[in-house]
Amino acid sequence: MSIINSLLKVFLGDKSGKDLKKLTPLVDEINNHFIGMSSLSNDELRTKTFNFKQVISDKTSELVSSLKKLNETIANESSNIEKERLFTEVEIIENQLTETKAKILDEILPEAFAVVKETARRFYNNESLKVSASEFDKEISAQKSYVTINGENAIWKNSWDASGKNILWDMIHYDVQLIGGIVLHQGKIGEMQTGEGKTLVSTLPIYLNALTGDGVHLVTVNDYLAKRDSAWMGPIFEFHGLRVDCIDNHKPNSPERRKAYNADITYGTNNEFGFDYLRDNMSHSLDDIVQRKHNYAIIDEVDSVLIDDARTPLIISGPIKDGDRHEFDNLKPKIQNLVSLQKTYLSTTLAEAKSLINNSDNEKGGFFLYRVFRGLPKNKALIKFLSEEGVKQILQKNRKFLYAR
Repeated sequence: MSIINSLLKVFLGDKSGKDLKKLTPLVDEINNHFIGMSSLSNDELRTKTFNFKQVISDKTSELVSSLKKLNETIANESSNIEKERLFTEVEIIENQLTETKAKILDEILPEAFAVVKETARRFYNNESLKVSASEFDKEISAQKSYVTINGENAIWKNSWDASGKNILWDMIHYDVQLIGGIVLHQGKIGEMQTGEGKTLVSTLPIYLNALTGDGVHLVTVNDYLAKRDSAWMGPIFEFHGLRVDCIDNHKPNSPERRKAYNADITYGTNNEFGFDYLRDNMSHSLDDIVQRKHNYAIIDEVDSVLIDDARTPLIISGPIKDGDRHEFDNLKPKIQNLVSLQKTYLSTTLAEAKSLINNSDNEKGGFFLYRVFRGLPKNKALIKFLSEEGVKQILQKNRKFLYAR
């Protein structure tokens, strides 16, 4: 087998070598930005994050504005057909917005990665970093011991507690870790051995993707790692005004857990993320939902989370009041009757549609045909009629007319 692999490499080349060759120019660009940042003050370095966010905001403002107007229109619209058309437009714009943000992140990646690397270097070389105190600094100083306020300045120490262990920051990203960060940002799997700095690698794509404000999840295999990594890497992000939290520190369905999901960066275990998702899907009120729309996630120990643990389904169950009473038995006959009435009505409507269309009344016949199509799209008689020449065009014309109203 090794001989075959060797021959394939001779004729086709080494896949990993080709991939690395593509990433090398990006790594060089990151390091060029990194060298240039050494002359920046701490405040100027922190301003980079604000500038990145401003670029994203400016380039997506038109799409965000269009989305806002559409949602306002939907809220005031009474016609279900019109709402369906508007929801289609919303989906299209949301996809455009996602694609636009992705392109922007790719453009700013080299400079953004350099900001993280330079931040790591400054924490490594200095016992403390002095910056002009922001409101966020003041908020953090009231909660964390590694930030203190001295007059108009905030002092950030380079050591802090991470799950009971005192951490002295002693890491700066190597080129291989920059490559790992690029790979993770691109949504690919990066294989690294224990001790090669997986946790440090994650800081790069986490920071970059958190700039959109749409949230980043870091999924780990156990609560110790979730709590440790959020506390260990947190100050690097917080130094730039990004909020960091861990869902495993808070009770399910609590305001604190909802706040953790609204942070820029959210750490947690795969089971807690999964169960929160299940609970949200069973909620009867929007106020009970803790997760927001999913954006970007990094999964630690991906083989364990997506293969080993995935074989054990997450199930929420427990005793309920009146467990012997089955509403299904009461509702089933009513639903069956409703479905039967719908089938009878639409069968009659289909016959009427056929008659009208055969008599060249395509407008009214098309309206009835569309009604049947919406109510019984898999009806065999309808499918057979639509296969006749010109009938499907009548349906589509009527559908477009209704959407345009």
